[in-house]
Amino acid sequence: MIVLDVGANVDSRPKYLEQFALMGTIYSKYVLGNEEPQVGLLNIGEEPSKGNELALKTHELLTENPAIPFKSNAEGRDVLSGEFDVIVCDGFTGNILLKFAESVGAVLLQILKEELPRGIHGKAGAMILKPNLKRIKQRIDHAEHGGALLFGVAGVCIISHGSSKAASIFNAIRLAKEAIDNEVIQRIQSYTKEHQELAKQAVAKEG
Repeated sequence: MIVLDVGANVDSRPKYLEQFALMGTIYSKYVLGNEEPQVGLLNIGEEPSKGNELALKTHELLTENPAIPFKSNAEGRDVLSGEFDVIVCDGFTGNILLKFAESVGAVLLQILKEELPRGIHGKAGAMILKPNLKRIKQRIDHAEHGGALLFGVAGVCIISHGSSKAASIFNAIRLAKEAIDNEVIQRIQSYTKEHQELAKQAVAKEG
């Protein structure tokens, strides 16, 4: 699941969020392998009438854009539900969401470290579960992801934490390689150009 934006654009316009959704759709489809990605707009309610002015206008744009497989508004509880492949929001909200998710992962890991080894049975169980715990850490530790792609620039750019260590940098390089191998930038440029041409033709027909 991919979230756009998570901090690069703190003040966003509806048109920006529409572009985020388009880029997220392309990345989800060609890199993450979701043939029919489901796009959601982060909001305080599922109903189209919910939210502030930014959410209302963005909902309208996403609904009217045939290039975006927009499903519906997504509440906070839906972000990790698996119902959506792409979540769209402004960078201010997205950055708070990101930092909160990272803290939840860190807390869960700490609880496991504290609780599992307690007592004889706990220590034995911890040894048996060690491979599983390692996989859990890989899934929820932000260092395993390395960083996030910065979309909208003419090149592959990865934004990492200022506190990134060797593992994070390694995974950031891996992420960059995946973007290059899957021609993410070229696909976004081509898809956007094609969409613009279709929009122009639609306007011409109406005229």
